[in-house]
Amino acid sequence: MNLKKFLKAALCGAMVVAMAVTAGCGGSDKKADSGKKVLKVGMECAYAPYNWSQPSADGGAVKIAGSNEYAYGYDVMIAKKLADSMGADLEIHKIEWDGLAPAVVSGKIDAAIAGMSITSKRKESVDFTKPYYYATVVALVKKDSPQAQAKSVADLKGSVATSQLNTIWYDQIDQVPDVKKIPAIDNVPGMIVALKSGKCNLIVTDIPTAKAAAFANPDLTMVTFPEDKGFKTSKEDVEIGIAIKKGNKELADAMNKVLSGMTEADFNKIMDEAIKKQPLAK
Repeated sequence: MNLKKFLKAALCGAMVVAMAVTAGCGGSDKKADSGKKVLKVGMECAYAPYNWSQPSADGGAVKIAGSNEYAYGYDVMIAKKLADSMGADLEIHKIEWDGLAPAVVSGKIDAAIAGMSITSKRKESVDFTKPYYYATVVALVKKDSPQAQAKSVADLKGSVATSQLNTIWYDQIDQVPDVKKIPAIDNVPGMIVALKSGKCNLIVTDIPTAKAAAFANPDLTMVTFPEDKGFKTSKEDVEIGIAIKKGNKELADAMNKVLSGMTEADFNKIMDEAIKKQPLAK
């Protein structure tokens, strides 16, 4: 090998080593104008009260990358706490639900903070932090419907039901006796439209989603049941976590340090604040 080829090979090797070292860093290597690291977080920006989009930075919303809109909601509030603790600038990316896990795997984003249940299936492709919320499964119905009088899941018998695509909620529908299960819907606004228009008379979802929908739509109500008469769920059904790339222990440790210092009461307090701030609530 001549000197020119040797130097070229050495340079390439140095670049590979440098890339391998930086790949293990928590958060993105991208630097903001401030010189700080950037934490790139993905979410739907259409899943109130977890996350939504709005036209301004009012209330503390964060600009969505490549857009004139801003993101806010429970997920943004948590993301801001995490970024601040890491000394990083927060960058929000608007990504469709089905694209969130792939975006984490590819490195397009550092984390998906999007009301995502920590399921065994998802853990095959991504790692999760400790839970940052615990979400009980409930029913969302019209106030003037027979379903609104239900005292148990059994009382929802014969309902026409749906939920969001690729969520554990859609699977819970099967617990309703003689249910007429219609195709899942891409997002929460679409679910609410289906319920209000009469396409279905039951939405199976979690407490924050149902509470936010009822807060913004006076004709809807959330129906909860005693533990022994409600939807049967597993631990992974109700634990909501942050998805990060497999093996990124540095980022996981940094986030878990913050989450470990918070209680379920802290999470609920922030969620209640998000519900009151959602655009449709005004």
